Amino acid sequence: MTDGTGAQPAADPAADAGWPDRPPRMGFFTDTSVCIGCKACEVACKEWNLVPEQGMDLLGMSYDNTGALTANSWRHVAFIEQPRPAAATPEPVATPEPVATPEPVATPEPVATPGPAAAPAGDGAPAGPEFLGMPGSGPPGRSGGAAGRTDFRWLMMSDVCKHCTRAACLDVCPTGALFRTEFGTVVVQEDICNGCGYCIPACPYGVIDQRRGDGRAWKCTLCYDRIGAGMTPACAQACPTESIQYGPLDELRDRAAGRVAALHEAGVADARLYGHDPADGVGGDGAFFLLLDEPEVYGLPPDPVVTTRDLPRMWRRAGLAALTMAAAAVVAFAGRPR
Repeated sequence: MTDGTGAQPAADPAADAGWPDRPPRMGFFTDTSVCIGCKACEVACKEWNLVPEQGMDLLGMSYDNTGALTANSWRHVAFIEQPRPAAATPEPVATPEPVATPEPVATPEPVATPGPAAAPAGDGAPAGPEFLGMPGSGPPGRSGGAAGRTDFRWLMMSDVCKHCTRAACLDVCPTGALFRTEFGTVVVQEDICNGCGYCIPACPYGVIDQRRGDGRAWKCTLCYDRIGAGMTPACAQACPTESIQYGPLDELRDRAAGRVAALHEAGVADARLYGHDPADGVGGDGAFFLLLDEPEVYGLPPDPVVTTRDLPRMWRRAGLAALTMAAAAVVAFAGRPR
């Protein structure tokens, strides 16, 4: 993860997978700074890919009715509500005392006459110090003193499979159900998956899940059927704010770096990119994000690592140990008297 500067060219995992004639690597750039939490991406994904519904559950605390990426939620719009103390009211600046002036001559008070009722405030709220029986306050969220008030910020993010450059799920799949496409994405072939579940703990992001009553693994395919026909993935097509952007990965990374720079110039110092760096623990992601806070706030690992990185070394050590044991056995049996 970096701040968007010094980007390197994206790796080409499709070439490593043996695709000789291949298009540019395609991917997602999700700009969370413009996500409005409408969930159009979730609905479009379910409709196009025929993903089963999983009921309505607000989790008791949020508008987030999915909670996480699952076998039945290939896109998950996270809602993070951040409480922030209200800004302190600046102390008034001392002003010089006014110069004394002669008191005006008293004039008789005018006779009180009945007048029209007080007009409502401009926003439709009644004027005056009392609103709905609450002395000294106005409509909730519209007026009232700042003392003791807490302001909130909504962080919204449409999460998805990262389509890692070095995908551990591919390394552990024993049937070849998971494969690397010519676009550099990772797809599960459900008709080959045997439900072993090895890919689930192998994913450093916790993306892959088994469907209850089915047993097979399911996740985002980056709409492999659509992009193969030259179409945009359903989620990106449906996003009304272009928070989800689809295209060649190198172009998306350049665009993302420019977006981060623009936000920094606008004073959004917390803006940063996540998952676009080829030097990270998974070789960079095919789906990366612009975040407005630390990755942990969004439920993302701060330093993801391909979980099978040590497998070659482990196999070499296991092979060496087996050879050593075999040699010891040969020496032991060869030295026995006949």
